[in-house]
Amino acid sequence: MAEVNKQQKRHPDNKSRGRRDDKKPVDDGLTKIMVDLRLVQKVIKGGRTPSYSALCVVGDKKGRVGIGTGKARETTNAMEKGFNAAKKNMITIIMNGTTIPHEITTKYGASTIALKPAKPGTGVIAGGAARPVLELAGIKDITAKNHGSNNKINTVRATFNALKALSSAEQIAERRGKTVEEL
Repeated sequence: MAEVNKQQKRHPDNKSRGRRDDKKPVDDGLTKIMVDLRLVQKVIKGGRTPSYSALCVVGDKKGRVGIGTGKARETTNAMEKGFNAAKKNMITIIMNGTTIPHEITTKYGASTIALKPAKPGTGVIAGGAARPVLELAGIKDITAKNHGSNNKINTVRATFNALKALSSAEQIAERRGKTVEEL
């Protein structure tokens, strides 16, 4: 009789609640890449206080991508904050097969990026920090050129803004009040 009372007091699933060993990482189908990790030091009366800044990109390689930055006193915490910020900041991009529908040029800070659609089989021709954003977005054929500053944070944000600004022929026709054939 005493054992029955014990079981009734436990959780209905008869599992331990809130223990660390029961928490398993959730596989959400997202690929994560840390593009940049910077050491930042704040000079105070007692000396220097180190802190880390992480620039992270998250994507499912099926048309969804997000970017985020995280700052913390330890690298792992900065990375975790960056990936969480990237997950919250995800967008769905418009694609035309394995490439983008049209050319686009955007600027962020001193970085300017030009994205051009490419024929199937070309691959991702992009350098620096633009490549991880394009690959995690699921774009297989594209040509990208970075002009101006090659600062990683500005390049990633310029690429992200370019992907966000893409629009399909149907959307453009709808905005102009025409049909797709009239364009």
